[in-house]
Amino acid sequence: MQALLGFTWLLAFQTLGEALSRLFHLPFPGPVIGMLLLVIGLRWRAVRASVQIAAQYLLSHLSLLFVPVGVGVMTHLGLISQYGLRILAVIVLSTLIGMVVTLLALKRGQGDQNA
Repeated sequence: MQALLGFTWLLAFQTLGEALSRLFHLPFPGPVIGMLLLVIGLRWRAVRASVQIAAQYLLSHLSLLFVPVGVGVMTHLGLISQYGLRILAVIVLSTLIGMVVTLLALKRGQGDQNA
């Protein structure tokens, strides 16, 4: 029952984010706004406990979420053979940039705590 409540919270925050995005014509997608609202909502124990159970369930079945991606790759092998190196370069560079930005943010956050 707790997992179902957790899924309900997740869908409620996503729906609220989508509604806010469309209502106020925000430049961010609804699920991103919903995720930010979820981060705020996780401060409450009732939300946190049920979402944690739902998240554990989703993580235990994470491999199933990659099946559509695998099928997509198999159906578009021509595109991958044509643009594969470019795609790989973009993936590697964006990962490195994300890691560097995360590192800088953590170092900056540590500096603020030490001050």
